[in-house]
Amino acid sequence: MFLPNGLARAAVRFKPSAFVGTFVALFLTSTIVAACGILLETGIRATAPAGRYAAAPVVAAADQQAHYTTGSGEDRTEMSVPYGDKARLDSAVVAKAAAVEGAARAVPDIAFPITLVSRGGAPLTAHNWASTAFTGERAQHGTPPRTGEIALPAATGAKTGDRVRVDTPTGVRTLRVAALTGSDAAHFADADAARVSGHPRQIDAVAVLPEPGTGAKTLADRVEKALKGTGAKVYEGKDRGTVGEPALASAKELLTGIGGSFGGIAAMVAVFTAAGTVALSVGQRAREFALLRAIGATPRQLRRSIATEALLVAPLAGALGSLPGIALATWWFGQLRDKGAIPGTVDLTVSALPPLAATAAAVLTALLAGFCAARRPARTKPGQALAESAVERRTTGWVRTGFGVAALVGGTVFAGVAAQETGEDAANAALGVVMLYMLAVALLGPLIARLCAGLFGLPLRGGGASASLAAANSRSNSRRLASAITPIVLAMAFSSTLVFMHSSEERARENQQREGITADRVVTGALTSDATARAADTPGVTAAVGLLRTSVVAPSISVGERGLQTRSAQGFTGTAADLARVQDLGVGKGSLTALTPGSRTVAIGDNLADAARVSVGDRIELHLPDGTEAAPRVVAVYSRSLGLAEVTLPAADLAAHVTDPRPTEVLVRADEPEALEALAGPGVTVTTPAGHAAAEDTQREVGAWANTVMAAVLGGFAAVAAANTLVMTVLDRRRELAMLRLVGSTRRQVLRMVRWEALLVAAAGILIGTGIAMATLVPMMKGLTGEAPYVPPVLYGSFAAAVVLLGLAATALPARAALRAPRG
Repeated sequence: MFLPNGLARAAVRFKPSAFVGTFVALFLTSTIVAACGILLETGIRATAPAGRYAAAPVVAAADQQAHYTTGSGEDRTEMSVPYGDKARLDSAVVAKAAAVEGAARAVPDIAFPITLVSRGGAPLTAHNWASTAFTGERAQHGTPPRTGEIALPAATGAKTGDRVRVDTPTGVRTLRVAALTGSDAAHFADADAARVSGHPRQIDAVAVLPEPGTGAKTLADRVEKALKGTGAKVYEGKDRGTVGEPALASAKELLTGIGGSFGGIAAMVAVFTAAGTVALSVGQRAREFALLRAIGATPRQLRRSIATEALLVAPLAGALGSLPGIALATWWFGQLRDKGAIPGTVDLTVSALPPLAATAAAVLTALLAGFCAARRPARTKPGQALAESAVERRTTGWVRTGFGVAALVGGTVFAGVAAQETGEDAANAALGVVMLYMLAVALLGPLIARLCAGLFGLPLRGGGASASLAAANSRSNSRRLASAITPIVLAMAFSSTLVFMHSSEERARENQQREGITADRVVTGALTSDATARAADTPGVTAAVGLLRTSVVAPSISVGERGLQTRSAQGFTGTAADLARVQDLGVGKGSLTALTPGSRTVAIGDNLADAARVSVGDRIELHLPDGTEAAPRVVAVYSRSLGLAEVTLPAADLAAHVTDPRPTEVLVRADEPEALEALAGPGVTVTTPAGHAAAEDTQREVGAWANTVMAAVLGGFAAVAAANTLVMTVLDRRRELAMLRLVGSTRRQVLRMVRWEALLVAAAGILIGTGIAMATLVPMMKGLTGEAPYVPPVLYGSFAAAVVLLGLAATALPARAALRAPRG
């Protein structure tokens, strides 16, 4: 059935313009699917070089993710969330691994950050000296460090025998330089490394070296069996890079999120738009199909012709579209890596699978859309088909109308649900709003177009002959109008939702930071462990509180299912009264006074309280930054969690669960804030709260950039699809435009009519798209921030202006070309 027949080949050969629009739509669809597929595959397959563990065939380390299950039965799915910091193993696993048959030696590995205070504050990573057994590092000068000694990289300029001040996770120490190495890391004696790292009975990993003749896979299986129940995961081969590159897990999550979640939405929009273009192409040839039926063509021949036309165009469009898809994925991946979201050791994976999937998506889209569009012309009797091809059909099918009304009602219901929810539940419900409303616009397009034509046609009737003719044309050709409005609505709705969601969150975050940080100055940068004490000792300082920024994993209950989510956290030094002097969390329930070290208490933001279904007095189950499970009692719920932190607890309760317990920032109140500038130094800055907020914005650059790119990809695709559709509709009206010229209309009058029609289409698309975006953003932002969406006027105006210019350009150029043809 799908072998190309003469009818299909003739249609493509002698009427190529009818297939150009279809080709462009399928080409762009393939580009989107291929790009997102490549990022998804990279996220799934991403690995990092073994690096530090290249000479250790088997490595055991703690699982760096919290796992949970959603659904049940066939819908049961295992999910995971990365911890906020490095999870560690109990040092007892070293002896267990060393006792495994075939293991020559088990070497613990400890890593922690230090700062050379006496060398200009140079930051370094430090390890235990025993780890050189598998890294191969040797002392170039001196001897291995002993208690109270350190081995430094030769590049630091230190000399053996020097006394250096070193800031460690447990405080500043003065150490003797015992050796110089050619590496870029410092080394401590094993006992010192365990002590000064802040985790005396824990290790980062254990490298297992095999005896001669023992294979890595065999040894790994034995080690895994020996360490069962200790929380250790065993790695061998290319998986060892996961241990040496802690950021790999978050990079994989980011890539699979872009390629999977966003890719799914983008692919659905692309396929949806391409299907509409294919259907438009088939619908424009209704008269041709009617003539074929009149001269004896069977319904089966028409369906076969349309199907084979798709097979002639779609594979080529899909294959060619995959090429820019690869280029888009390469650029996207490179930008994420340049911005630090993906480790430099991770490479893009490009296989044949995503291009093949993109080509298959293009072919299936063309086939399904063609079959659906061909149903009516193939089933209609020849005489009736000829009659219907002369005048646009005014009615829409009951099935299509029923599904469209159901989608419209569903979107309205979801909007109501989203308005009643908070936090992630509101965001999830709002996503259903935009999807259902877009489906309703597609299904009810002719009815909506007729309504828009009647509404916008009222002022056009008094605008002269050209405007009046444009209004009449729009009313009479609602299907053609709908095919032009739908992609514009897509572009406006999705771009506005993505961009204004970010602008609204940023506005709310800035407001909360401005109101929540009551300190006079904020000290940030490469702070030492005594930074808070030095700030407090500065003359005129009335309060100095160090904040340790990290994240925890907290429960989130949505639609009755329990999950886990990463939440921002801050640990504070001093008392709750000190914290209140420099930071106003906006406590609405409970009190911060019970937040004392060792009390197993916590204060949380209202969004987290709603998501976890807890309140003051309840215990909330948390995974601390290193994965340690805790269930502190909630003593306060506050409102400024978006701008400050979602979880607040004493820094002493966090110190043992982070790699670097030194403060991230110090908030200071002083009688003379200008005197605090003396705290600035190499790598340390002193800013006002407003300046600190700006610095925080730069840290969110990746999130803002990702949102912008997603909006550009979706909006750009929909905009090109809209232009493509407009060009197709104008070129299909050659006979109509020629007839207007024959009855006496001037060329200027015809072009003016086309411009009025384009403005009508643009206005309808802008208003409907804006309405869908607002129906999505209002409940979403109310749940996430408690505020109304913030829409920058200039940005929104640029979106609207772009739509108008696009509509005018996409209609004026083909109209001029059509009018240059002979009138006869």
